[in-house]
Amino acid sequence: MKQLTSYNRVAGYLNKVFDLLNQEFFEGALSRPTITIQSTPKAYGHFSLREDTWISKLGGTHEINIGAGTLSRPIEDVAATLLHEMVHYYNHENGVQDCSRGNTYHNQNFKASAEAHGLTVTRSEKYGWSRTAPSDSLLEIVLKYDLQDIEINRNEATGFQITGTGTHSGTITGGLAPKKSSSRKYVCPCCGMSVRATKVVNIACLDCNEPLLLVG
Repeated sequence: MKQLTSYNRVAGYLNKVFDLLNQEFFEGALSRPTITIQSTPKAYGHFSLREDTWISKLGGTHEINIGAGTLSRPIEDVAATLLHEMVHYYNHENGVQDCSRGNTYHNQNFKASAEAHGLTVTRSEKYGWSRTAPSDSLLEIVLKYDLQDIEINRNEATGFQITGTGTHSGTITGGLAPKKSSSRKYVCPCCGMSVRATKVVNIACLDCNEPLLLVG
């Protein structure tokens, strides 16, 4: 697969990951929303409750956004963010109220649904059961489909200026440092066959009789 180093390619890839997670964790019950990549200060992503957030001659869709400054995290963490927003989507479609306090405080309904759909959940004092991370089942999906890390990220750690209609200038902050990946990639030095593992392993290619090399 080509490296995920362009915005357009990443946008398409996130739709592919949505479809995989939808099939694996929701039995394909969710219609595809409009997936966007925008800055989300102090958040990894969001889900829009309005089904006409995006409209075209074919109708309206909800929006799931992934924070532009958080794309270059390990793919299992990006997938967990997407899955987090998909849980909100699923709950909304099924009439489950999973947030309060202006849709910021994640309640026990969210916790239960998130844990049933591939996430581990811990509590934040301010935002409730909002902290999610990939469960073993999600990591298995990442390995099963050999999902690739995204290698482009909006630079939000340094100031920049924007010109155009109106005045838009100033310092943008909140860029997040990449986290250590929960999975590792091994490649055969002869044939290029690759596998991923969630821990350090000694593994060999039986076709080439060569040990696999850890590359990331």
